[in-house]
Amino acid sequence: MHDNTNEKWLLSRRQLLKGASLALGAGVLAPASLNAQTRSNGGADAVVFTHTTVVTNDAERRTLLDVALAVQNGVIAAIGDTNEVLAQFPNAQIYDGSRKALLPGLINCHAHLSASLERGFNEDFGFPNSLQLPLSPGRLISDEEATLMSVVAALEAIRSGTTTLVENVSGIARDASALSETGLRWVFAESVRDITTVDGPMSPPRLANSVPPQFSDQLRVEGMQRIADLHSAWHGKQNGKISVFPAAALAELSSPQLLHDVREFAEKYDLGYTIHMTQSQAEVDFMLRYHGVRPALFLEQHGFLGPRLFAAHARYCDATEIEALGRTRTIISHQAAMAANRGVNPPITALRAAGCTIANGTDNNNNDMLHVMKTAISLERIQRNDEIPGTLPQPEDMLADACGGGSQAVNQASAIGSLEVGKKADLLVLDRMKPHLTPSGRFLSVWIHNGQPSDIESVMVDGEFIMRDHKILTVDEAAIMEEVFRISERVWGRMLQDGPLPLPRMQVR
Repeated sequence: MHDNTNEKWLLSRRQLLKGASLALGAGVLAPASLNAQTRSNGGADAVVFTHTTVVTNDAERRTLLDVALAVQNGVIAAIGDTNEVLAQFPNAQIYDGSRKALLPGLINCHAHLSASLERGFNEDFGFPNSLQLPLSPGRLISDEEATLMSVVAALEAIRSGTTTLVENVSGIARDASALSETGLRWVFAESVRDITTVDGPMSPPRLANSVPPQFSDQLRVEGMQRIADLHSAWHGKQNGKISVFPAAALAELSSPQLLHDVREFAEKYDLGYTIHMTQSQAEVDFMLRYHGVRPALFLEQHGFLGPRLFAAHARYCDATEIEALGRTRTIISHQAAMAANRGVNPPITALRAAGCTIANGTDNNNNDMLHVMKTAISLERIQRNDEIPGTLPQPEDMLADACGGGSQAVNQASAIGSLEVGKKADLLVLDRMKPHLTPSGRFLSVWIHNGQPSDIESVMVDGEFIMRDHKILTVDEAAIMEEVFRISERVWGRMLQDGPLPLPRMQVR
């Protein structure tokens, strides 16, 4: 049973899921103030970061030293000499940026947030999880508790530098309100499958027991209605911070008609769309057995590839698939940390060379995009065959993937992904005064190779601080953590009541 001894001070789950907000701290702009005044009053609604380092991620990939950056009405209003910017905004709130660095917010293009419950379970047993247990953690929680798992994952994302996050699951309506309260920029990618003969991602056991796929018109129509309903309810809400995209769940779980419907919906409403593709060798074998082609070529046959699509994973693509993905300018969402965790190095070098834009995502369990960039640069350097190993890609390339590629994937390249005048003020403030960051001959390199999420002291989305001085401002983090800890103790106490999980063992000679 749930322990209620501290209910007098702990917010109820219902209050938590309504996003009960903390009072904004002194000096933090209230949301209404961002549109209350104009530049004619001397920038009273502006924030100016003074004497700071700005890593632009613009076309020139510049790092600007000892400059100011001004934010007004949700956008970057000026970047330049501190005295000149202050003169332009004499009444602005001042954020001392000396010994700090500003970076564009990271864009996570592929996440399953409620899977945070299964940390320590999904990371070490391959994909799909090969540890056959009579119960899974997800079966031991209510819908309300699952929403809390998604919210705590979103808090991890904020603390590790994410400002835009693509949640790719089925039934997002359950979590949408609670997630929207975190202040992040969201893409709700509502996922649809219409197969009736497979009950999950392809695995060796499922492949061995498989039959020719059969599809349900009812599942497809109901799924597309979920997308339409979510789009009507949420797309464009919160000053445009929330987008709703359609998603076909997985290549092996989708009929040609579902692929057509998803792409048609995206084109009708000028959206991106997404899918899981070539996650496992079993998936490839299933598609070859029953469709006669590999997954990416199946998608191409049915008109699904293209520059609006960001396909997650591409771990087992062969040369024919890489050529098709590049030729159609399909975007690849590279979940480097999860791929490495599962012992696979996707052919990212070849996909780049073929013409694919690369974006980044976390997948499940971990929502730390800095960890993704660290892993991605190492995996690709190992994969490449350069004359001087360890020179490509550069940290600037990783930021370009995480922000620039991500902005293309979420169909917002003109608004986010770099720190440029006129773009949305989605940014991170990093404290450079850390032993692992100073001295630094090239700050971006030092941060991507050596940085930690705790270096991030403030996060701004759409010109509003959602974290400042390490404090989450949008929801009551302490109360949420207390409740999530209680749920975790209950669930994993039940999972481990008969003893530790059985672990594979390495052979020692």
